[in-house]
Amino acid sequence: MHSIQDRLPVSIIIANYNYARFLPRAIESALDQSHSDVEVIVVDDASIDDSADVIASYGGRIKAHMREANGGHGAAFNTGFAASRGAIVLFLDADDYLYPNAVSEIVARWEDDTAQMQFRLHIVDECEHVNDVFPPPEVPFESGDVTPQLLRRARYQTTVTSGLAFARSALDAIMPIPETEFRQGADGYLVTLAPLYGQVRSIDSCLGAYRIHGNNHSVFSEKLGQRARWRVEHDFHRLQALAAQAKNVGLEVSHDANLRDPTHLEERLASLCVDSRRHPVADDSRVALGAAGAVASLAMNVSLRRRAMLAAWFLSVGLLPLRMATAVLSWKLVASSRPAFLARLSKTIRHVTG
Repeated sequence: MHSIQDRLPVSIIIANYNYARFLPRAIESALDQSHSDVEVIVVDDASIDDSADVIASYGGRIKAHMREANGGHGAAFNTGFAASRGAIVLFLDADDYLYPNAVSEIVARWEDDTAQMQFRLHIVDECEHVNDVFPPPEVPFESGDVTPQLLRRARYQTTVTSGLAFARSALDAIMPIPETEFRQGADGYLVTLAPLYGQVRSIDSCLGAYRIHGNNHSVFSEKLGQRARWRVEHDFHRLQALAAQAKNVGLEVSHDANLRDPTHLEERLASLCVDSRRHPVADDSRVALGAAGAVASLAMNVSLRRRAMLAAWFLSVGLLPLRMATAVLSWKLVASSRPAFLARLSKTIRHVTG
């Protein structure tokens, strides 16, 4: 006999732009799910590589939607969602992939009040060698009703696009995604607003792979200032969207919620240190951001040692001479910049503070 969960329809939406070399792995992983009712939708965002040929090769096994003009992450998500029918919806980046049991595990844990399910991913390279886990095992997910965290600091511990599943009812309430503000980072919009409409549930095992390679939007270590500015501005867009959506359900978000968020403050310090001339917040100071970061770190849901280490890091970046502060900052944000002894120490600290 099959349970009601076995019959839950699930949609996997793969958003692709110029990832023809990775796309077959993503599509095959979606088609190979052990769950009995999965539709696979592939949205191509006007790629100029061989993506169209890859997509055509799957024929009727997938639903293909070829956008005529490149619109970015948010536009591809909107296109795919409009074409979907699943009660549960996953958005899979075309350079990532799921394990065959992913949907079955999600559905087995799904409850009527679930708005979002999140799970860990193996970090792999271009050749699919596993290098790590994201988020790191020592960093606990925040689950249940995360609205208080959102209202207080506009963020909670979640994951990236390919480690998420959403209730259609929650997506109906928050989509379409604003395509200009979320041309990149559309998952940030979804994880910020979906929890207003139900519970967040977490799975600590890895149900897929998050591929890190030179062309990821999230990876441009040689352009640390550019990355930091984008993330700061993305956080402001998220906060604005959260404030508007919260108002719709009778809640209020503090205008300075970002100043209680260690992740935001980390990127804001990076932007200010690396390229102050183009920093998006004119009246910021390193001292003030470092102090705010230290306070915010001590309120995190991680071990006391980890909180203390992060608070000390914030104070160092806030108070040291600029050249030294920038070095300390880059050692944390860009692993490849660390001296060998510090790389070894970082691994030790990670295990000790887990």
